[in-house]
Amino acid sequence: MNALVHNAPVLFVVGVIAVAAGLAMVLGHNVWSGGVLPVVVTLTGWLMLIKGSMLLFLSPEGVYGTLIAGFHFEQLFYLYMAFVLLLGICLTYAGFKSTLPKSTTSR
Repeated sequence: MNALVHNAPVLFVVGVIAVAAGLAMVLGHNVWSGGVLPVVVTLTGWLMLIKGSMLLFLSPEGVYGTLIAGFHFEQLFYLYMAFVLLLGICLTYAGFKSTLPKSTTSR
Protein backbone atom coordinates (compact mmCIF):
# COMPACT_ATOMS: atom_id res chain seq x y z
CA MET A 1 0.00 0.00 0.00
CA ASN A 2 2.85 2.41 0.70
CA ALA A 3 4.26 1.87 -2.80
CA LEU A 4 0.80 2.40 -4.28
CA VAL A 5 0.23 5.65 -2.42
CA HIS A 6 3.58 7.10 -3.51
CA ASN A 7 3.07 6.23 -7.20
CA ALA A 8 0.61 8.83 -8.51
CA PRO A 9 -0.16 7.25 -11.94
CA VAL A 10 -0.96 3.87 -10.39
CA LEU A 11 -3.01 5.57 -7.69
CA PHE A 12 -5.02 7.33 -10.40
CA VAL A 13 -5.68 4.06 -12.29
CA VAL A 14 -6.75 2.27 -9.10
CA GLY A 15 -9.04 5.21 -8.28
CA VAL A 16 -10.65 5.12 -11.72
CA ILE A 17 -11.24 1.36 -11.46
CA ALA A 18 -12.69 1.71 -7.94
CA VAL A 19 -15.00 4.54 -9.04
CA ALA A 20 -16.16 2.54 -12.06
CA ALA A 21 -16.84 -0.58 -10.00
CA GLY A 22 -18.55 1.36 -7.21
CA LEU A 23 -20.65 3.36 -9.65
CA ALA A 24 -21.71 0.19 -11.46
CA MET A 25 -22.79 -1.37 -8.16
CA VAL A 26 -24.64 1.75 -7.03
CA LEU A 27 -26.45 2.23 -10.33
CA GLY A 28 -27.23 -1.45 -10.78
CA HIS A 29 -28.09 -2.35 -7.20
CA ASN A 30 -29.18 0.58 -5.04
CA VAL A 31 -31.52 -1.46 -2.83
CA TRP A 32 -32.05 -0.38 0.77
CA SER A 33 -34.71 -2.96 1.72
CA GLY A 34 -35.38 -6.65 1.30
CA GLY A 35 -33.07 -8.11 3.89
CA VAL A 36 -29.49 -7.92 5.02
CA LEU A 37 -27.75 -9.14 1.87
CA PRO A 38 -29.12 -6.53 -0.57
CA VAL A 39 -28.23 -3.77 1.87
CA VAL A 40 -24.69 -5.17 2.32
CA VAL A 41 -24.19 -5.21 -1.46
CA THR A 42 -25.47 -1.64 -1.72
CA LEU A 43 -23.22 -0.45 1.12
CA THR A 44 -20.24 -2.18 -0.50
CA GLY A 45 -20.93 -0.32 -3.73
CA TRP A 46 -21.21 3.04 -1.96
CA LEU A 47 -18.01 2.40 0.01
CA MET A 48 -16.15 1.51 -3.20
CA LEU A 49 -17.43 4.68 -4.85
CA ILE A 50 -16.38 6.84 -1.91
CA LYS A 51 -12.95 5.19 -1.66
CA GLY A 52 -12.36 5.54 -5.40
CA SER A 53 -13.34 9.20 -5.26
CA MET A 54 -10.92 9.75 -2.40
CA LEU A 55 -8.14 8.07 -4.37
CA LEU A 56 -8.85 10.32 -7.35
CA PHE A 57 -9.26 13.67 -5.62
CA LEU A 58 -6.95 13.57 -2.59
CA SER A 59 -3.23 14.15 -2.82
CA PRO A 60 -0.98 11.13 -2.17
CA GLU A 61 -0.22 12.56 1.28
CA GLY A 62 -3.95 12.94 1.94
CA VAL A 63 -4.61 9.37 0.85
CA TYR A 64 -1.82 8.14 3.09
CA GLY A 65 -3.06 10.14 6.07
CA THR A 66 -6.70 9.19 5.60
CA LEU A 67 -6.72 5.61 4.36
CA ILE A 68 -3.48 4.17 5.67
CA ALA A 69 -2.49 6.04 8.82
CA GLY A 70 -6.06 7.00 9.78
CA PHE A 71 -7.35 3.43 9.75
CA HIS A 72 -4.02 1.93 10.97
CA PHE A 73 -3.96 -0.13 7.77
CA GLU A 74 -0.36 -1.29 8.18
CA GLN A 75 -0.92 -2.60 11.70
CA LEU A 76 -4.35 -4.15 11.02
CA PHE A 77 -3.72 -5.37 7.46
CA TYR A 78 -4.54 -9.03 8.16
CA LEU A 79 -7.69 -8.13 10.08
CA TYR A 80 -8.98 -5.97 7.20
CA MET A 81 -8.14 -8.65 4.63
CA ALA A 82 -9.79 -11.37 6.73
CA PHE A 83 -12.96 -9.27 6.95
CA VAL A 84 -13.02 -8.68 3.19
CA LEU A 85 -12.38 -12.38 2.51
CA LEU A 86 -15.19 -13.47 4.85
CA LEU A 87 -17.56 -10.90 3.38
CA GLY A 88 -16.75 -12.13 -0.12
CA ILE A 89 -17.27 -15.77 0.86
CA CYS A 90 -20.60 -14.99 2.54
CA LEU A 91 -21.90 -12.95 -0.41
CA THR A 92 -20.74 -15.57 -2.92
CA TYR A 93 -22.39 -18.37 -0.94
CA ALA A 94 -25.62 -16.39 -0.54
CA GLY A 95 -25.64 -15.48 -4.23
CA PHE A 96 -25.32 -19.08 -5.38
CA LYS A 97 -27.68 -20.41 -2.70
CA SER A 98 -30.55 -18.06 -3.43
CA THR A 99 -33.23 -19.06 -5.88
CA LEU A 100 -34.83 -16.75 -8.37
CA PRO A 101 -38.56 -16.21 -8.04
CA LYS A 102 -40.62 -18.19 -10.53
CA SER A 103 -42.17 -16.23 -13.34
CA THR A 104 -45.92 -15.69 -13.15
CA THR A 105 -46.34 -15.64 -16.91
CA SER A 106 -47.05 -18.88 -18.70
CA ARG A 107 -46.24 -19.72 -22.28
